[in-house]
Amino acid sequence: MKLVIASDLHGSAAAVRTLATRIEEEAPDRIVLLGDLLYHGPRNDLPQGYAPKEALAILNGMADSIVAVRGNCDAEVDQMVLDFPCMADYALIEADGRLLYCTHGHLPGKSPDDAPALPKGSAFLSGHTHAKTLEERNGVLFVNPGSTSIPKDGSASYAVYDQGEFTLKSLEGETIREQRR
Repeated sequence: MKLVIASDLHGSAAAVRTLATRIEEEAPDRIVLLGDLLYHGPRNDLPQGYAPKEALAILNGMADSIVAVRGNCDAEVDQMVLDFPCMADYALIEADGRLLYCTHGHLPGKSPDDAPALPKGSAFLSGHTHAKTLEERNGVLFVNPGSTSIPKDGSASYAVYDQGEFTLKSLEGETIREQRR
């Protein structure tokens, strides 16, 4: 199974257009969006290319491939305009015999520092911090794809899961870091 994983799009049509190009190139089975899709939030400046209506039109064009969870900047009104479910606090995906726990990361019990008990070999996928992470703790891999639109660690990014391996990539498609076995 192949997944493209992104978080914290924050309504940037420019970032979503570039992500859509990466998705086309990667040709994943599914797209996993870890929240904060359309609104920039009161603590963030407007991202470059902020145009939520354009961003949602692009996302809706891929709706049948998207698994999404709710971020702290997502609201019921977002669900009214998006053609895929986006209000769940978490989603579970089974990929190649591995459990992937997907959440935004802002809620107690659903953040990397307060993660639920997961079996060894699982992965905990979250966004929220806008900073890329790819690290193993006690047999569980913690993955944060960073942010496509408001990165707090210097570069816009996303992640790819492909046949059991995770890779962090810049929004331009260059490999930043890979999971090592």
